[in-house]
Amino acid sequence: MSMATFKRYAAEPTEIEPDDSRPSWAAYAAGGTLLAAGALLLSGRRKAGLVTAASGTALIMLDQQKTLRRWWNDLPNYIDDVQKTLDQVQNAVDTVDRQRERVSRVLKGIKATRA
Repeated sequence: MSMATFKRYAAEPTEIEPDDSRPSWAAYAAGGTLLAAGALLLSGRRKAGLVTAASGTALIMLDQQKTLRRWWNDLPNYIDDVQKTLDQVQNAVDTVDRQRERVSRVLKGIKATRA
């Protein structure tokens, strides 16, 4: 009887609170602000809700500076990956276009011989 083995990959820890064990008041303020923004949006006060949501987002960004810095540093890699994917798509479209032109020429030749 054979046994399958699987590698374990440790997921990168996602930082939710700052390094110290004290409560993150910025996170509490951001959460409250985002809840208030949701209530304002649901009550139809769209402009006030959007401003409040932007404020809550700014507060959470202040609290999660390390995470944002890591994302910012990883952004060029993601852009490179997207660029490679777009290049592959463009190459595929070009190939399909060339094939379409060939098929069109062949069909025109068949049509011309029948006439």
